[in-house]
Amino acid sequence: MKKNLFWSFLAVVLLGIGTARADVDGAKAEAFVKKVTTEGIEEIINANVSQQVKDQRFAKLFNEALDLDFIGQFVLGRNWRTSTPEQRSAFIKVYRELNVKTWSQRFDEFKGKNFIFSGTTPSNSKNQIFVNSSVPMEQGEPAKVVWRVKQSGNNYKIVDIIIENVSLAITARNEYSSFIKNNPGGVDALIKDLQKKVNQPVVKK
Repeated sequence: MKKNLFWSFLAVVLLGIGTARADVDGAKAEAFVKKVTTEGIEEIINANVSQQVKDQRFAKLFNEALDLDFIGQFVLGRNWRTSTPEQRSAFIKVYRELNVKTWSQRFDEFKGKNFIFSGTTPSNSKNQIFVNSSVPMEQGEPAKVVWRVKQSGNNYKIVDIIIENVSLAITARNEYSSFIKNNPGGVDALIKDLQKKVNQPVVKK
């Protein structure tokens, strides 16, 4: 009897994973990421416009392509459950602003480069899939860039970017959890710290 229950349970788990994977259209997820990277390269990196216009275009692309509410909740981790609605709203707002500022300035690193896509990999997370790509570098092997994409109906959003096996979302989650743990101000102190970084002037390299 116990053996039958075990195999029944295993079948449910495997079927559940299979269903989650089948829910995502891999071809459309890959096409979505290709469109995002193409727009970024053509309309931002290679565009003959001012940095201010580039920043505006990047903010629009970034907000449309990434599910920052989902990512923000993930990176705040267990602290999300104990945060007030006001804290959650303030955190998402400043987290969005900081990421737009950071990546708008770093995006030029991809100038003269193109992403080469190599299909998708299933994810055990429901309605999510990994889109695989690489970026040829001037020296050494191409840099591996994997995009975690979440599908909701006919809409697709990026919820994590994994560069050379390092997840940006998990890295942020570990950093923020450590900050909150070691700071008496908790989530409020983290929000203030992130706001300071948003307000810091950009240092031109």
